[in-house]
Formats: sequence, structure tokens, C-alpha cells
Amino acid sequence: MQFKNLPIIPPIMKAVEKAGYTTATEIQSKTIPHTLKGGDIIGCAQTGTGKTASFAIPVLQLLHDKKVKHSKVRALVLTPTRELAIQVSDNFKSYGAYLSVSHLAIFGGVSHEPQKAALKKGVDILIATPGRLMDLYEQGYIDFSQIEILVLDEADRMLDMGFVHEVKRIVAKLPTKRQTLFFSATMPEAIRKLAKQLLKDPIEINVTPVSSTANSVKQSVYFVEKNEKLKLLVELLSDKEINRSLVFSRTKHGADRLAKQLLKTGITAAAIHGNKSQNNRQRALNDFKGSKIRVLIATDIAARGIDIDELPHVVNYELPNVAETYVHRIGRTGRAGKQGVAVSFCDRDEKKDLKNIQNLIGFTMTVAKNTALPTRNV
Repeated sequence: MQFKNLPIIPPIMKAVEKAGYTTATEIQSKTIPHTLKGGDIIGCAQTGTGKTASFAIPVLQLLHDKKVKHSKVRALVLTPTRELAIQVSDNFKSYGAYLSVSHLAIFGGVSHEPQKAALKKGVDILIATPGRLMDLYEQGYIDFSQIEILVLDEADRMLDMGFVHEVKRIVAKLPTKRQTLFFSATMPEAIRKLAKQLLKDPIEINVTPVSSTANSVKQSVYFVEKNEKLKLLVELLSDKEINRSLVFSRTKHGADRLAKQLLKTGITAAAIHGNKSQNNRQRALNDFKGSKIRVLIATDIAARGIDIDELPHVVNYELPNVAETYVHRIGRTGRAGKQGVAVSFCDRDEKKDLKNIQNLIGFTMTVAKNTALPTRNV
């Protein structure tokens, strides 16, 4: 469906067109009209499906249409990570460029003071991580009494990160009369139970189930000994046509170590994970987006906030031990119809993980060969 065929007001349409959007994704075309009618939504959509616009556009429009005299928070968007909060904030800025609806992102890892100062001025839309939100609420800087809309983004990741109790505490303080939009990439029973507690007569929208991977991503696996993975990665990155590559590590320590090892070989790289300061993480992400570094090494939680339009190459340096995580990882490439490549390294200890991944996605990945390494029956 074309954006122009959706019930979007002219100033938002102008911003959408300026951003280069013409065709709405499935989640957008299904979610936007229902949200504008005031209904609750459970949306199951994986990374790269245009989920943020599906709630940001109608939230902006609803708040614009309904004029108020107070300066208290009117919409709350909860996100699991700092990176995702920044990404969502950027989207609100883009779509709301021609509106007078204000927004603010608050998250941990940075000073409270600028966030407190911004909150004192008043804000319509607050995008927040649960920890920092409750911290500032308890200090008296946030008033929940006038919230009309609640958005929970990436609810499954919030559950994984142990935020479910904080989320319930926050929701208990919100007005019972509100609109709630609930988004999750996966819908396990615990998430479905949480959704039932928070929403009223929602419609459920399922787009691209987590067991599927985009046809635009070419997937392959290398069987390689653990101590030869670095050599293989360097060999792959010797292809200068790969201008940017997102590499996944299971651990924070492993990500740091790999970044240092690549730098020693002359490959520009940086690591991004939860132990890094906010400034450090944002600098690494900006350098990667701006092609100042070729390789960004990320842990799964940190990678949830990475949203890059043109990312041609993803490497699973270490396979995830949860099969669904593989789908999220490679969903970073092959977006918006562009072609992508996802390469996985599998050592003898990861064969069970590979089997689980292939059972989930429903096919056997192509086994790649590399003449730079001895052939091993891993």
C-alpha cells in the first residue's frame, strides 16, 4: 500500500515523503489505520519490517489532532536499550519535522542533568528505558497522570533483560484509560501473558514470523576450528568490496578481544556492548554508519539498537545458542529489498546450535569453502 493511501495528515505525509518513503510495509499498512482509530494493538514483527514508523506516525498524528493546555507527558514509549531509544527518537524527529509535538529520549549511562532540564520544559512524547524512567519518576521529574498512549517496543527483549517487573511497576502508575501498543519480535507464552494483562480488546497483527529469514539475504556457513576463526574472518574481510561488516560475538569480552585483534591486522574495527559508556557506543555506531570503520563487533543486546539502511554483510563469528536470535542477527542486512550476505562460522562445539537454527529457518545453509584454511571435518 502507498503511504498516500493511508489516513495520514499532510504535515506528516510531507515528512514521510522527505524521508524517501512511498510504499508502506505490511506492519505499517495494518497498524497505522487501527491505531488512528484509538484501538490497542499486539504487533509481532521482526527487525527491519518498519515497525517504528508503524507506531511513531499515528502517535504523532493523534497527539497533534488533540490539543491540550498542560505540558505533561502524553505518550510513553518504553524500549529495552539506549541504542533503541536513540533510534526511536530519531524516527519521531523525522516524521514530526513539521509538527509542534515535542519528544525526548531518556536512558542510563549518561548524566541525569540534561534530561532533567529537558523534562522541566515539558515534553509530549517520552521515549525511555525502564531503569532511567523509574529513577527520574521517583525523583519527581516525570508525571504519568496525563499519559494517553503507551508503546512497548521489543517486549521480548525487555523480558530477556529482566525488565518485566519494572515494566509492570511503570504500567501500574499509568492512567487505566489509555491506548496501548505492544510490539515484540517473538511471541512466547510469557510475552502473550504480559500483553493480555496490559491491553484491552487488542487486534493482533503478525508480520514475517520469527522462523523466517528474508529472501534477500544469502546465507552460508563455514565449518572452522575455533582457533582459526580469526584467520578466516581476516581472509573474508580482505575483500575490499565489503565496505561494512557487522560481526556478532556472544560475549562482551569476546567482542573487545576481536576488535583489538582486527586492529592489529590493519582492519578498522570497534566493539559495542553494554559495558561501554553511552558516548563510546554512540561514537562507534556513528563511525560505522559514516564508514570511518569497516567492522562493528556487537553483542546481541547492543545490536538491537543498530538500524542502518545499507548494511551488506553480517558475520556470526560465534553462533547464538538461541535459534531465534540468529533470525534477529541476520535481519540487520537485506532490508528494504536490498541484497545482503550473512556468513556463519561453526566450530565443533556449535554444531548443535547450527542444527537448531536450520530446523527453525526450515532449510540447510550452503556450506562455504575457503582455500586460505585447511579443510577440516568439524
